[in-house]
Amino acid sequence: MKRMKKLWIILVLVYIVTGAASSALGCYAVVVGKGASADGSVLFGHNEQNGGRRMTNFRRIPRMKHAPGEVVTLRRGGTLPEVEETYAFLWSEMPGLEFCDAYMNEWGVAVASDGCPTREDSYEALVARGDIADGGIGYMLRRLIVQRARTAREGVRIAGALLDRFGYCDSGRTLTIADPNEAWLLAIVRGKHWVAQRVPDDGVVLLPNVHIISEIDLSDSTHFMGAPDIVGYAIERGWFDPAKGEPFRFNAAYNRSMPEGGDPRQWRGQCLVTGQAIAYPVTNPLPFSVRPDHKLTVKDIAAILRYHGPTGTLCGAWTQEAAVFQLRSALPPQIGCVYWRNTAEPCCGVLTPWYAGITETPETYYKPSDVREALTLSHHFDPPAGTFDDDPDLAWWTFKTLQDLVNKDYPNAIKEVRAAWDDFEEQAFARQPEIEKEVLGLFSKDPDSARVLLTKYSKDLALRAVELSDRMIREFRSESSGEN
Repeated sequence: MKRMKKLWIILVLVYIVTGAASSALGCYAVVVGKGASADGSVLFGHNEQNGGRRMTNFRRIPRMKHAPGEVVTLRRGGTLPEVEETYAFLWSEMPGLEFCDAYMNEWGVAVASDGCPTREDSYEALVARGDIADGGIGYMLRRLIVQRARTAREGVRIAGALLDRFGYCDSGRTLTIADPNEAWLLAIVRGKHWVAQRVPDDGVVLLPNVHIISEIDLSDSTHFMGAPDIVGYAIERGWFDPAKGEPFRFNAAYNRSMPEGGDPRQWRGQCLVTGQAIAYPVTNPLPFSVRPDHKLTVKDIAAILRYHGPTGTLCGAWTQEAAVFQLRSALPPQIGCVYWRNTAEPCCGVLTPWYAGITETPETYYKPSDVREALTLSHHFDPPAGTFDDDPDLAWWTFKTLQDLVNKDYPNAIKEVRAAWDDFEEQAFARQPEIEKEVLGLFSKDPDSARVLLTKYSKDLALRAVELSDRMIREFRSESSGEN
């Protein structure tokens, strides 16, 4: 653990010095258009990576009705009217953190985010000139999308309207918003400037912690959306000079900085997806998307998220959750949309499936609390005492303990753990068509019973994963103590 602590300190220092321009420490996303996947699904993989002592709650939030006049309160005091009814969603909560939760709602709209620092002025300066109103919006942006949107495109429009009204409070961020038909990257600048680009159906986007949207065309509403003055504002600030005769590039104008030679994690992802050994550092800007050398699966995306290498490592001990959203339009969303989750560092862990149609998650996957209380800002930002204490009854700490044991002797321990988890995942992938066929046959006649079956299947697999993790923990501890 001392070795991991030293590594963590070094990476934090790198992060501070570079201002996260080189995204060696940060989240990562892989977004696959439906024409580039093996089963016609939109695939969205994401590593959520954060420092410090953390934990994760994973639970289902049901639909909720709201009284006339009820309002949503934002963290810094702004309010907006609540809708009559909010959609149900699966929620990975990172208590205490503002920009880290991930979601998938009952329609298969999935949202997660990557920090992308921009060159915009300070929060205080934007408040003073009115580009941030009523404190701005931050934490609630992703939740409002999944509570109100039935499609990714609608989610972008909802987010755009909120950004136009309140302005964004953080330095900058890219939200990936995906559904069973399409995916969008929503690039946000502090304040009221934003742009969104649709992921090509035949393409794959690799997103590190810098903005990667480049040339834009807001007249092409099929593929782009954005603040109408996104170009004019850049000219006004001196970040883009049209007199030079070059096209406007959003990332060149708004990124705080870009690593010379290209972002190593975007480069690494593109190498893995295309199967090409692209020279690094690159001499030309990396493209927004690439075509894969074969149609991609959930297993392929997981392999990318688990990648370790000398340049462009994507997986690390600071990963809280790895996820692959498998979003299929050929099935009802309750069955066709699956949130494959890996708790803690993905190379040391296992993906288990959680269907959009499930009715609950096991209690071991979250700290118990009243569901409405859990949704409050006070509960999230001032979590109950003991939230971050080791708790052997919680799945998070079981998987995290295994991760820590593996990292004591990574080169040797990872082989044993990966073999066990690979076998577990292969069985889950093999069983998937069978269970979905059974549920689909029941769904048209008795949807409630179909959801009960889906819930039992997801829960049983997840609890088996916890049991296997517990067993490996005992074995590692026995070996380290010299017991036979």
